[in-house]
Amino acid sequence: MSSALENTEPEFVRELRRALDESAASLPASTTDRLAIARRTALAHKKSEAEPVFVRTPVFAPAGMPAGGMSAPRRRSRLARFALAWPLAALVAGLFAIAYFEDQQRTAELADIDAAMLSDELPLTAYLDHGFNAYLSRSH
Repeated sequence: MSSALENTEPEFVRELRRALDESAASLPASTTDRLAIARRTALAHKKSEAEPVFVRTPVFAPAGMPAGGMSAPRRRSRLARFALAWPLAALVAGLFAIAYFEDQQRTAELADIDAAMLSDELPLTAYLDHGFNAYLSRSH
């Protein structure tokens, strides 16, 4: 459907342009002169609006920087760079510690389950049997 619209749109524009040209030719000279003057006035206003307008706005500068925002680039000292990087390093180390702790807990839980299964009087094949619930109901 969009291709049909794309094909008819240029055709519509050509017809509209032709109709406007024909009707403009039949206008009186005084009307065309007034329209020409109005067009030139509108273009003059449009050109003056297109010129860039510089507006001074307040800038909140970080500490140690002039209010205009322009200063020579400074190199940070090693201590300043470390002060910026240590929170990231602490976060990464904390995430690794949490992952390690969780892994240790999971391993301990699995070891407890394995120990309980091996020390139980229930044969290991009972866990694989589909009638496990029936076996448990008979033994209790």
